[in-house]
Amino acid sequence: MSGAKRAVVLLSGGLDSATCLAIAQADGFLPAAISFDYGQRHRAELDASRRVAAAFGVRDHRVVRIDLGSFGGSALTDTSIAVPEEPGEGIPVTYVPARNTVFLSYALGLAEVLGATDIYIGVNAVDYSGYPDCRPAFIAKFEELANLATKAGVEGGRFRVHAPLIDLSKADIIRRGMALGVDYAQTVSCYQADDAGRACGRCDSCRLRAEGFAAAGVPDPTRYRD
Repeated sequence: MSGAKRAVVLLSGGLDSATCLAIAQADGFLPAAISFDYGQRHRAELDASRRVAAAFGVRDHRVVRIDLGSFGGSALTDTSIAVPEEPGEGIPVTYVPARNTVFLSYALGLAEVLGATDIYIGVNAVDYSGYPDCRPAFIAKFEELANLATKAGVEGGRFRVHAPLIDLSKADIIRRGMALGVDYAQTVSCYQADDAGRACGRCDSCRLRAEGFAAAGVPDPTRYRD
């Protein structure tokens, strides 16, 4: 990809972010991937992010340590809060307060340093858990902020936050990723995966993932504990 423009891609190691990375490359960008060790329940997704980055030949993959666990307030960062295993009403306790705002802010800082004006994030507002920071309105407002609050933006640069999955079903995301060569066996989506990356098969993320593979007519490569 000699001469390709740079882009920063948020890479969690899950199904959606892996697909988003593949799309960024297909769009002609040379991606710098950024992942976060933020105090989440398990490190399996970080291991997955490294596998995915390596599979796509990403040479610039940074894992940034931030301690959202010191705030708690989420089943993903506070082990005293159980991960729900049945669908519920409203925004679930797996929502991490301000997580995508924080992650995009780091990605914006890296983009400005690299001279990149494009940021990719794999949020989805169709088959998702109802998190407020996965909606189109949030992405639009963060893009507006990016162009107001940075030296590059003030001096005439134009940041764009790409959310190419935002209006796709999980099945459509999987089909798109398969067409782009994503190996979903390398990804981890479970909220409470074990150290080997095996999924519980019961949490909201596992349910959405399994339903997506079934709807796409694609064999589910997820490794489950049970």
